[in-house]
Amino acid sequence: MAMEFELKFQATQDQMEAVAAAFPGTEQVIRMQTTYFDTPSRSLSRRHITCRTRLENDVAVCTVKTPAQNGARGEWETEEADIGQALETLCRMGCPRQVQELAAEGLEPICGARFTRRARIIEFPGGTAELALDRGILLGGGKQAPLAEIELELKSGQIGDLVVFGSWFASKFGLIPQKKSKFRRALDLATGV
Repeated sequence: MAMEFELKFQATQDQMEAVAAAFPGTEQVIRMQTTYFDTPSRSLSRRHITCRTRLENDVAVCTVKTPAQNGARGEWETEEADIGQALETLCRMGCPRQVQELAAEGLEPICGARFTRRARIIEFPGGTAELALDRGILLGGGKQAPLAEIELELKSGQIGDLVVFGSWFASKFGLIPQKKSKFRRALDLATGV
């Protein structure tokens, strides 16, 4: 199982540019169009399971994320356009079979996001992280909301070291932690929360 641990921060355009200038390096620009899926009874989101398809510069990728310890998430992904067909592959990769069993009720698109990611790998004391600057919109329930955030995703090292670095990072750039994932914020938009 791949484990994902990331820190998210709300950001203005000026804050994003200040961060980009402070961490120069080779930048990858990725256009992302995400659709999140759940069952009609919302059995996946109630268990904090995320199923999505995402076009990443026109490459289709299906992903499942599940809760793990210490704020981390289990994450499995495969290049596939159809989330229903991808679930069998993802389960062979180690995704819990429970996801496929729950999805047997049927999957429907419930919300989404469109954004551009500017990403680069940075070093911090004790490891490396992907620094992602995301700008775009969240979509749900026929509504949209602006999306502007910075992510630090652990690539090597310990979670605790990234947390320490993230605290310094937020203080240096005046960033406010974002506690909800893109999926949760788009779902809130869709449900009117």
